[in-house]
Amino acid sequence: MTGYATSGCEIATEAGQFSCQWDLRSVNGRGLDLRFRVPDWLDGLEVALRKQLTDRVRRGNVTMSLKIGRAEQSGVLRLNTVALDAAVAMVMAAENRAESQGLGLAPMTAADLLNMRGVVDSGPDMDASDTLVAALLEQAGPLIDGFEASRAAEGAALKTVILDQIDSIASLVKAGRSAAEARRSDQIASLKAALIRLSEAAPQVEPARLEQELALIAVKTDVTEELDRLRAHIVAARTLLAEPDQIGRKLDFLMQEFNREANTLCAKAQNPDLTRIGLDLKTVIDQMREQVQNLE
Repeated sequence: MTGYATSGCEIATEAGQFSCQWDLRSVNGRGLDLRFRVPDWLDGLEVALRKQLTDRVRRGNVTMSLKIGRAEQSGVLRLNTVALDAAVAMVMAAENRAESQGLGLAPMTAADLLNMRGVVDSGPDMDASDTLVAALLEQAGPLIDGFEASRAAEGAALKTVILDQIDSIASLVKAGRSAAEARRSDQIASLKAALIRLSEAAPQVEPARLEQELALIAVKTDVTEELDRLRAHIVAARTLLAEPDQIGRKLDFLMQEFNREANTLCAKAQNPDLTRIGLDLKTVIDQMREQVQNLE
């Protein structure tokens, strides 16, 4: 099911004030696929967000994004001692390597070292991550609420569409019963004609045996069972749509059963009107299945 929510916030910590921009969206999916685009220096944030979402979302391809930065125009410069030590080691290794090959390198100044990537950090303070993560998780709750409200609104609209499609299927099943009844006289006449032809072509065959074979043919072309099962599936689908719980997977399975009965109906039809009704059923069922895959 598709859904979308976004929000922005300002969070004040001892390390400074941060600006945050959230984005949470989903598209249709048979299962649940969660993807996160959050700063990797915020330890534990992705794990906690994943738990919040899996507790409330069961289906869809969901992407949660977070952009974060200092609210101030200019950040506080900090010396990254770990990166500095690594830079000094690299410079010393380069000088030693050059000297071993008879080369002399120009002396490196402190400014050169500070200009090396990562030595000076103007980003958020890593020490503030615990406080910031806790504040962000509080902000994520209302964001997910808005996201679920968006999905619920779409679900309500889809429910109306699916109920209309179920009504169409019910009308076609009713028409199928009428067509099957209208076919009965033609079917009886056709079987009698077939019996006469077989009796003339194979007079040595016992009439009881021929009648038995024709009875089997009649049973194989009877669509009453398929129409009864379609009617039962209609009742089951309406019952599921009245439930407040997540029903997407159950309806998805039920659509397979709808399609199975429509296929069998077409195979047994042997009548233009009944065949047309079976094909119309398959069309509506396929349209309904596409909508069901949007439901959680």
